[in-house]
Amino acid sequence: MRRPLIGISAYVEPAAWAVWRGVPAVLVPEAYVRAVTAAGGRAVVVPPDDEDADVLAVLDGLLLAGGADVGPGRYGQPPHPRTEDRPDRDAGELTLLAPALAAGLPVLGVCRGMQLLAVAYGGTLHQHLPDVVGHDEHRPAPGVYGAHAVRFAAGSLAATVLAGVERVNSYHHQAVADPGRLTVSGWAADGVIEAVEDPALPFVLGVQWHPENEPDPRPITALVRAAGRSRAV
Repeated sequence: MRRPLIGISAYVEPAAWAVWRGVPAVLVPEAYVRAVTAAGGRAVVVPPDDEDADVLAVLDGLLLAGGADVGPGRYGQPPHPRTEDRPDRDAGELTLLAPALAAGLPVLGVCRGMQLLAVAYGGTLHQHLPDVVGHDEHRPAPGVYGAHAVRFAAGSLAATVLAGVERVNSYHHQAVADPGRLTVSGWAADGVIEAVEDPALPFVLGVQWHPENEPDPRPITALVRAAGRSRAV
């Protein structure tokens, strides 16, 4: 039996390899691929494309990866000076997300992916978190992960998936302000929302940190397992 196919939403960014420099490339950090593979899945890189959602017909699960900010126009706000969005990713990922949810496809949102989930469910974001919490602990410096305590709502999907997890890594300057129709199921000590989910669907989970860079990437493992169960039904 084939491995569950997990689509990972990808970046389009200038990249360098061999003799090439600054060439626009479709890419995703390998850590996502390694985590999906280790969990028994097959990673499928999905570039931004808002023409249709046909790729969902062959996918068993969808992982909305981290990256640049969600465009504030998507939730009715003017841009903050520190906001750096990628309209192509917003359009492509939202094109996939609505039919994925309608079909009951397992979905995991990581960092930006969680924020996109919240926006898709009618929520809003804090565009620059230090303005809200008064510190930079969620993104200490460019390219430097922070770490902080986290707690989960008893009985939630997040609490089940992350049983025993008390600290997570952190690299974000935006956060969910209003989760819309999602349920908040995880928080940092300063009150920042760290996990959201949709209890009405079999597996829809968003986490604000980067589990692909944790030694035990449980949310990604849970996504792959949910995808396998969903395909078997």
